[in-house]
Amino acid sequence: MNKMKELRIEKITLNIGAGKDQTRLEKAQMLLKNITGIVPVRTFAKKRIPNWGLRPGLPIGCKITLRKDKASALLQKLLEAKEKSFKADQFDSSGNMAFGIQEYIEIPTVSYDPKIGIMGLQVCVTLERPGFRVKRRSYKRADISAKHLITKDAAIEFMRNKFGIKVGE
Repeated sequence: MNKMKELRIEKITLNIGAGKDQTRLEKAQMLLKNITGIVPVRTFAKKRIPNWGLRPGLPIGCKITLRKDKASALLQKLLEAKEKSFKADQFDSSGNMAFGIQEYIEIPTVSYDPKIGIMGLQVCVTLERPGFRVKRRSYKRADISAKHLITKDAAIEFMRNKFGIKVGE
């Protein structure tokens, strides 16, 4: 197989939305720090939604982005929490994958913390091929060729081969 066609994990992003409840946000930050050992970054509201009590600049969630070996190691545990069984619609047309974990205690090696309580999180897995840097770099930025883009089927096949997941309808 062509070396430039091989897929790899660019990053995984763990996200917890807390809304305007600041105590829930602090618990979410503790949870993400317990899972990864890294201090999460807060996310802020961009729009005013009066019915929900949101205004621009209000912290409403937190997230962590992991790359390379840390991402692969943590992804193994997160996939075990979902019993490595997913639906095809959890993959998008660009080959990315997203899923939610209802309760963090489903993740192996993570135990229940009474300070946090029961809380879930969202996981997004971003895949890429060598050469995808051309769309992000500052000098001579370019589009990715259509035949070099990642398809949904290619992403599913990669996840099956590398992590042994089952994909149903």
